[in-house]
Amino acid sequence: VEQFIECFQTTARERFVTWLGRSQKYIPLMKNLFRAHGLPEDLVYIALIESGFEPSAYSRSKASGPWQFISQTGKRYGLKVNWWVDERRDPEKSTIAAAKHLKDLYERFECWYLAAAGYNAGESKIVRAMKRYRTEDFWSLTNHRYLKRETKNYVPQMIAAALIAKDPEKYGFTDIEYQKPVLYEKVKVPGLTGL
Repeated sequence: VEQFIECFQTTARERFVTWLGRSQKYIPLMKNLFRAHGLPEDLVYIALIESGFEPSAYSRSKASGPWQFISQTGKRYGLKVNWWVDERRDPEKSTIAAAKHLKDLYERFECWYLAAAGYNAGESKIVRAMKRYRTEDFWSLTNHRYLKRETKNYVPQMIAAALIAKDPEKYGFTDIEYQKPVLYEKVKVPGLTGL
C-alpha cells in the first residue's frame, strides 16, 4: 500500500491528479448506489483504479466504462452491449451492475479483498488459487506465483487510491480542480424517435 501511495504521489502523480479531479463528478452518485445495495462506499475507488472514473475508457482486453466490464460480464449483470448502445459506459447503470457483481463476489468469498481480486482476475481464478494454496487469505495468496502481478497489486492499489482520495491534502494533493457532480434527468423516449 505504501509503495502505491508513493507511486501516486510521484511517478503517476499527473495522471492521479486528473483522476481525482474527475472523481467528484461520479463519486456522489456511485456512493449512493453502493449504499442502496448495502455495499461499503469505499468500493467506489475500484472505479478510480480501473478507469480513473472515465466512462469512455476502453482497455486492450476490450473492457469498457468506468468499471471496465468486459462484454460478457456486463451482459450477465443486465447491461446492454450491442451495435446501438454500450451501457458499460453509463455511469449509473454500470455502477448498479458493479454493485451486483461485487455483492456476488463477496457472498462467494466472504472477504472484500478476495472479492476485489476476483473483480480483477475473475472469480474462478481466485477459487483455483485458494484451492491450490489451501488458504482463504488474500495476502497469503500474493506470496505465490499463481496470481498475476496485476491481481496481487490490485488490492493494495485500491487501498492506496482510497486513502489518498479521501484525504488528498494529507498526501500532498492540494492542487486538485474537482469537476462538478454529474446531474441528469431520466426521460422516457418512445420507440423510433428520431435523434
